Amino acid sequence: MAMKIRLARGGSKKRPFYSIVAADSRMPRDGRFIEKLGTYNPLLPKDSEERVKMNMERVQYWLGQGAQPTDRISRMLEAAGVLEKKERNNPKKAVPGKKAQDRAEEKAAKAAEAAEAAAAPAEDAAAEE
Repeated sequence: MAMKIRLARGGSKKRPFYSIVAADSRMPRDGRFIEKLGTYNPLLPKDSEERVKMNMERVQYWLGQGAQPTDRISRMLEAAGVLEKKERNNPKKAVPGKKAQDRAEEKAAKAAEAAEAAAAPAEDAAAEE
């Protein structure tokens, strides 16, 4: 059985509240889980101690049993000092989309044409003198 430590959403519409659970990876996000390990309330400030609460003993147990934490949970565990920090790299994150790149190319081409047009009368005036 492939185990995961993940978030299960609760709370009402636009007011998220998550339970940190150990569940079989085949179960739905908010479906059946084996054990509740803690809570996460994203509406609280980042420095609040109530934002993330975890039973570290049980988390360590499930990690020892081979449970894989999801990306968000692994970040929480790294902040708590349970896991060592992973090197994450997403070089394409800052690259603009295709349409934005096309607009930038068009803008650069227009600017080059305008600079060329402005330089041409100056050359004509210099040639007349």
